[in-house]
Order: sequence, then structure tokens, then C-alpha cells
Amino acid sequence: MGHDKIRQFEREDLAQVIQINRTSLPENYPPYFFISIHENNPECFLVAEIEKESEKKIVGYCMCRIERGYTLIKKKGHVVSIAVIEEERQKGIGTALMKEAIKIMGDKYNVDEVFLEVRVSNPAVLLYEKLGMKATKTLTSYYRDGEDAFRMELSMKEVEKKI
Repeated sequence: MGHDKIRQFEREDLAQVIQINRTSLPENYPPYFFISIHENNPECFLVAEIEKESEKKIVGYCMCRIERGYTLIKKKGHVVSIAVIEEERQKGIGTALMKEAIKIMGDKYNVDEVFLEVRVSNPAVLLYEKLGMKATKTLTSYYRDGEDAFRMELSMKEVEKKI
């Protein structure tokens, strides 16, 4: 990614992240939602920043939170939302964001697994599969418009085997 970098989200990034969310995804969140995720798990809310003509611009983000399973024994990393602006897709930015988020959730928060929900029609399903995630269930009419979602999961034991 050259002069580009993955870094932690900062408050000043909020307007750009909201813009990416609104233009890239049908699911949009109010500003306080982004801030609450950041306040609770700041290390795993990431942005991808590129430098063009000596101007820095955020072109993607990955917002995660740490959750506990029903048993409270397992810690899970939930990728709540990830997006890359259209003109910067297919350049490895989404992969870099996901890899860094998975690494941080494993190293810093010691999660047992990482999971996310994704539209069944979303081409990103292939990216998640390449990272070792598996669709474990289909969530019927998960989205407001009625589309189903896959719940995709990655056991951290699988990650450790690959590294």
C-alpha cells in the first residue's frame, strides 16, 4: 500500500468515516454509534489512510467490538462494519484492514473467535473466505430490505495454525 497506512481511528476521522459508511453501505449508523464503539474498543477501530498529492484521505475503515458469548467464557471479536470507497476497492485495503483487526483482537483482547454478518450477495464474502472465515449460518431477512446475511466465523486457533 505504499504511502498508505492502517491506523487507529481518531475522533477527527468521524466525518470521513461516516461519509464512507453512507456512500458504501446500505446500513448506516448515527454518529454516536461510531463514537461508542471507539470508546469501548479503541484499538480495534481502524482506518485506511492514503496520501495523494500530499493530502491524506481516509479510504476505508473497519469497526469492531469485543463481545462475550452467552456463557461469558468465550470472548468474540465482532466486525460490526467494514467499508472501502469504491474507487479504492480491489487494491488489498479491505484485506489489510481485516488482517490488522483480527491480529489486534487476538493479541490485545485475546478473543477466541472473530465473526461478522455479511449480505449473501456481497462480493466481500470471497475476501472473508480467503482469510479463513466460514459461513456458519444464514440469517433470514437479516437486513431491513429483507436480504439474508451469512454469519461468518473464524476461530483464532485456525489463525494461529496459519501464522
